[in-house]
Parts: sequence; structure tokens; C-alpha cells
Amino acid sequence: MTGTVYKSTGSWYTVKATDGTFMECRMKGKFRLKGIKSTNPIAVGDIIDYELEETSDTVTGLITKIHNRKNYIVRKSVNLSKQLHIIASNIDRVFLLVTINNPPTTTSFIDRFLVTAEAYGIEAIIVFNKIDTLTEATLDEQLYLQHIYTEIGYQCLRVSSTEGKGIEKLKEMMIGKVSMFSGHSGVGKSTLVNAMEPTLHLKTTVISEQSKQGQHTTTFAEMYDLSFDAQIIDTPGIKGFGIVDMEKSEISGYFPEFFKLQDKCKFNNCLHKEEPQCAVKEALENDEIAWSRYRSYLQILEGDDEHYRTDVYGDAREASDETRK
Repeated sequence: MTGTVYKSTGSWYTVKATDGTFMECRMKGKFRLKGIKSTNPIAVGDIIDYELEETSDTVTGLITKIHNRKNYIVRKSVNLSKQLHIIASNIDRVFLLVTINNPPTTTSFIDRFLVTAEAYGIEAIIVFNKIDTLTEATLDEQLYLQHIYTEIGYQCLRVSSTEGKGIEKLKEMMIGKVSMFSGHSGVGKSTLVNAMEPTLHLKTTVISEQSKQGQHTTTFAEMYDLSFDAQIIDTPGIKGFGIVDMEKSEISGYFPEFFKLQDKCKFNNCLHKEEPQCAVKEALENDEIAWSRYRSYLQILEGDDEHYRTDVYGDAREASDETRK
């Protein structure tokens, strides 16, 4: 029998069969996926084959095969730095939820996530959530960031779950697709899903006023069928986002605005650091590339995965100040 993994708790998997029924399944032995050093060989979104196991009082499934994935999105394993954790697979679109200070989302985190989505061939859309909570100062920050990423070519949405702003536009973009919501804990992923589909009643929580951070309410990634012909994968909040298995020479290719200029650099293998006649650095000096993006690029290039900026938008502010001069 064939089905789709809707929930993974580490040892058991909730699978939706092709006939629409759900079955609790476990793995048959250990799966070793070629070329992937993963802490979780089976992820939400996977298409799998399973066979039935019957006991005196229950019927469960035994997973025997994982079908080839069209894509997947990964992050570094929290405890095993040389391994990766597959967040979800077979995704049509990923929506990265960003909040300005409730809790703060750094440009470094945004850029690392976007680079990973580019590398694994997944369309990424930035959702600026909780716009109803913005002050005059934070609204300026949000609009400036929206300008940066729109200029690069990323679609950006402004959403408020509590006031219903942007919800219908978001739903339109999800029709007929498997979408994933991601972002820090507390950015409002579950609240947003509830706003689109109130019958789900996903658990939500409030932001700690002291730490300005959210608590984990989603423990495991889980897929849901929505009433408007869409599927959503809700994921646990991500604190940091380490880049996995990228050669230095390929990183700039996942920055779309850098990639457009690479052919104009003097050297084919230009890393856009100290090399002369670098088109990327020239564009940077002419304010055609955001300084925050270039700093994120250098951090990734230097393998600085563990140190995320505490000055949330300091880099964006500096770039903004330079632009205004």
C-alpha cells in the first residue's frame, strides 16, 4: 500500500493512504538514504510504501520503501553538527514567517533560510506577520526589509491573523499546493493556520514579554488537509539555521542578485571578497545590493553558523542610513 507521511514523532508515523484512510506506521529496520546523512530518514511529506501488521487487537503499518523525493528542505541537526535534519519533503512552496520584534527575526536567519530553499529548489515566499502590532519605528523596518527582498525578486506578503489582513491572498497562493510554514517559535505559524482553517484548533501561545521569544507549541512537523484544496505542513519553531553541505564556490549562486552579476566579475571563480574587478562588490558600493545580504553571504562563506546577530536589524539600519545619505 502507498501513502503520504502526515506526521512524524520519531518512531511512529501517521500515514494517509491513497484511499484517504489514516494508518499508524513504523519503519522496517533502518533506512539508509544514499547521499543523505540524516537524523530522520523519513520526513513529513514523504511518499512511502507499507504493508499491514495485524495483532490480536490492532492493525498498524510497516514502512518498506521511501519513494524518490522531488525536493526537501533541511537544517543542521541540533546535536550532531555533521548530520542534517530533514524538516519536510515534496514541498511546492515554503512560507517563511517573519516578525520584526515580536519575536525578532534577524536578516541573517532570513537569508540562511532563503539560501537553503534556493539550493533545494523550493519556491520561498516571505510573510511579514503580526503587522497589526507594528509601531511607527518597526513599520519603517518592516517596509524597508520588504523593499530589499522584493527588489531581489521574492514575493512578500503582509499579514495579520488577528485582524484578518492578507489571509485571503495567502490562501489563494496555497490552493492546489503543498505548502510549508516555517520561522522562529512565536512568529504565529499555528495562529495563522487557525485563521485560515478555524476548525483545526492548533495550540498557540503568547510571547514572553521578558525574552521576546515564543515557546514551542508545535513539537513535530505535521501536515493538514485544508478545506480550500490546499495542504499545509506546520513545523516546530527554528532558533537558528545552519547551512549544510555547500561548497564555497556555489554559495553566491543561491543569492539571486549575486548570481545575475557573476558573469561580469573578472574571475570565473570570484568569491566576491578581495578579488579585483568584482561586479558584486561594485554593485554593493553603488547601493544596488543590500549590505545586510552581503554580510549574510560572508557569514555563510566563512562557516559562521553558530553566531546569529543579536542586533536584530542593525545591518539593515546601517544599509538604510547609507542609502539616505
